Amino acid sequence: MPVAVRQRARLPAWLLALVFTTFTFATDDYVIAGVLPAVSADLGVSEAAGGQLVTAFSLAFALAAPVASVVTATWPRRRLLTGALAVFVAANWAAAFTTSYALLMGLRVLAAVAAAAVVPAAYAIATTLAPDGRQGRYLALVMGGLTGSLALGVPIGTWVGGAFGWQATFGLGGALGLVALAALLATLPETPPVAAMPVRDRVAPLARAEVLLGLLGIVAIVLGSMVVLTYLAPFLHDLAGAGPVELGWVFVLAGIAGFAGGQLGGRAADRWGPDRALIAGIVGFAAVMAVFSAGWLVRPVPLVALLPLLAVWAGVSWWIPPPAQTRLLALAGPAGPQALALNSSAVYAGVSGGGAVGGLVLGGHGSGWLPAVAAVAELVALALFWLAGRRFRAR
Repeated sequence: MPVAVRQRARLPAWLLALVFTTFTFATDDYVIAGVLPAVSADLGVSEAAGGQLVTAFSLAFALAAPVASVVTATWPRRRLLTGALAVFVAANWAAAFTTSYALLMGLRVLAAVAAAAVVPAAYAIATTLAPDGRQGRYLALVMGGLTGSLALGVPIGTWVGGAFGWQATFGLGGALGLVALAALLATLPETPPVAAMPVRDRVAPLARAEVLLGLLGIVAIVLGSMVVLTYLAPFLHDLAGAGPVELGWVFVLAGIAGFAGGQLGGRAADRWGPDRALIAGIVGFAAVMAVFSAGWLVRPVPLVALLPLLAVWAGVSWWIPPPAQTRLLALAGPAGPQALALNSSAVYAGVSGGGAVGGLVLGGHGSGWLPAVAAVAELVALALFWLAGRRFRAR
């Protein structure tokens, strides 16, 4: 292989460290579901109350991300990321020794605030340090830590909790955070300093109509994906008779396919431009939902026949975020890092909205309507980004 090609193919160590960092945070967020019964039993609370540990983490992250982005805008990036990771490690290791539900809740909030300071900054660093023409794929790789956590981190964390107790799961989270901290210290270069400016000037671009429409588009994109993902168990049970064991393998497949889809979406954003890549992803998602709806009419469908379709669904679901975020960065201009923080909040709003809307659909009309509602949400997202583009070009 020619030297120039090898240099292009080789990924910088700092980028891999950022990928591992997002993998660590996502694993820490999602893995609680796998040890929830044990946590609830040991702390003497109901599983419904135990589930609020996940809600508290997500809500704290959504609220803290935009605030942290503005407050820390001029802080050195290495110091911000490593300092927040140190707090994250301490919160997880303290959680491994607590016997109080209230204290555990507070430690989960502290870990979420640390994650909220790091994740948007990691996205911004990836796009800032990426070579020209590779911003989309670098962003997709950092986001790939999220899908990697579903396929690898969550199953491992759940197994550790089952074998050694739920406290060991938090210990694992702290250990992963410590590895991420060491990797960033060893590899991450300091990014160019951000010019100081009043907070009002820094956040003003976020109030522009095109940025708000772009953020609403992100909410709709995630909502559409989560309408199906949140209620995948009843949908696949009703469509194919799938049980818990089969569903576990489906999630592994979805994690692997989602990682691949995210990388392809990032490459498409670089090669085609974010608009064309976004359109392709949303049209692909809508087409998969149409096939799911058609399959509902001839159910039961063998699960093995659905596996390729499920892989495509996961792939296009994660194809969409990289071009959507690249598009949002263009709309926000100099407020790009703050827009990425609000994007994180928009993602969590979409997660919550998808669960709520999907629950209403499931309760009122049955799981067969979930794909159609998801497709409509994605098409609404496409319309919102189109309107955002019109406003941006008209400025």
